Amino acid sequence: MYKISYGIGPAAHHRNTRSRQSQSSLPNLAAPHLARLLLRPTPLLSFKLAPKERLSLISRHFNSHAHVPLNTPFSIERQSSPSDDIEWEPLNKKPQEIQQLTQKRTFGTQTEAPPAEEKKDESKEEAQKPANMSSQAPHPALLIPGPIEFDDAVLQSMSHYSEPHTGMPFVNTFSEVLTMLRKVFQTSSPDSQPFVISGSGTLGWDQVAVNLVEPGDDVLVLHTGYFADSFADCFETYGVHATQLKAPIGDRPQHDEIEKALKEKDYKLISITHTDTSTGVLSEIESVAKLVRRVSPNTLIVVDGVCSIGCEDLQFDAWGVDCAITASQKALGCPAGLSIVMASGRAIQRFQSRKTRPASYFASWKNWMPVMQNYEAKKPSYFATPSPQLIHALHTALTQLLSLPLAERFRIHRETSQRVKKTISDMGLKQLASKPENQANGMTAIYLPEGLTPPEILPTLLKKGVIFAGGLHKEIATRYLRFGHMGVSVMDPKRDDIDRALKALREGLQEVQKA
Repeated sequence: MYKISYGIGPAAHHRNTRSRQSQSSLPNLAAPHLARLLLRPTPLLSFKLAPKERLSLISRHFNSHAHVPLNTPFSIERQSSPSDDIEWEPLNKKPQEIQQLTQKRTFGTQTEAPPAEEKKDESKEEAQKPANMSSQAPHPALLIPGPIEFDDAVLQSMSHYSEPHTGMPFVNTFSEVLTMLRKVFQTSSPDSQPFVISGSGTLGWDQVAVNLVEPGDDVLVLHTGYFADSFADCFETYGVHATQLKAPIGDRPQHDEIEKALKEKDYKLISITHTDTSTGVLSEIESVAKLVRRVSPNTLIVVDGVCSIGCEDLQFDAWGVDCAITASQKALGCPAGLSIVMASGRAIQRFQSRKTRPASYFASWKNWMPVMQNYEAKKPSYFATPSPQLIHALHTALTQLLSLPLAERFRIHRETSQRVKKTISDMGLKQLASKPENQANGMTAIYLPEGLTPPEILPTLLKKGVIFAGGLHKEIATRYLRFGHMGVSVMDPKRDDIDRALKALREGLQEVQKA
């Protein structure tokens, strides 16, 4: 007796298991053999069939092209369907019915055209879909400071078939990703080193703490919100002494305060949160970096750009930044799961001259740097298994991002941010970041009217089709909302996420206050 689970999805992964009587596995099944097997009187059959849209997508990867081309910066390449990955249990079907079902799918590189009636039904369904939600399943617009909304082509890239992470097609893709990241960070120095490692943005903190400083070293953390506290805690975890220079909520440390602190102690490193997503405060990197170079030239300059890279200007080489960290799921426009770091030649030299071994095995650049250098040179390499599907998605996201000059991208984010902030001000609401020069362009932190809390307004906004985030700063978490406006929601002119969000906020506040 066999229990067979046959799945056809993006990875084209076929797994067969025997029952208790035998532990050996069945051979891989070709399509003709599968049809014959279905006609046998075996009572336990469980099939998982992907819809024709995904089968069509899979088939396109079996051509001679290394990458799926993009038609436009915001192309739509896959039609999602509620029938994705449906479970099919033909337990009560006759052999003829089973055979008819299998004939509707092709398990190779070609797919049959669907019946005319199915086409008709699909076109009706398509016409009924909200235009502003593209081809994705209808869902509320996610407008938190990350993860953000993703373009269809990026999500489609996540369904890339399974492949070896040391095979040349993937190595070439990874190489192009690393090259594109140099452009995004605005570094042309051959001494700079990009890192892309599976993990969240928090892994970037660990990489900085274990590679660029050693136990007993002093670091200065400029505090503009919750994430400075966390970065400082990360340093302390590895025995590094972190001194925080704090500003009032909604503000940032002033230059004279930073200069005074740098003169008081030999800091090996200074960290600056470019945009703190707990407050929406934007730090001015260029002038702070210039100050540090003048006052304490041996101090490494580290930028936490998790919520800024891709929507705020960061000129890595020109401003003298030594290390910048970010993550895939924010302004870069790729699903979560990748920690992205750019290190300068000076930072690499500091790492190579350290006296102690890095205190983390996984985050150690000793293990990762040869891999990244080999990948960029299009040579297979291995330390720990990467996520090929996420790398493909990041490749698509970066291709879209770089389809416009960075200056143009930053301008669009800045103008959208100004429109959001003006509308909020017209509603009589205030921001946590009260000074225009302190206000981030990828998000806005909004004080709620007196007496109103996030749990009272967020459900109303959800009913109106948008999702905002509640407060995160521990001192005022119950007093404000956070509105993310970055990536595809801002850059794709076909989407109306921002307008719908502002309308929902205005109407939602009126409804809640009347109740």
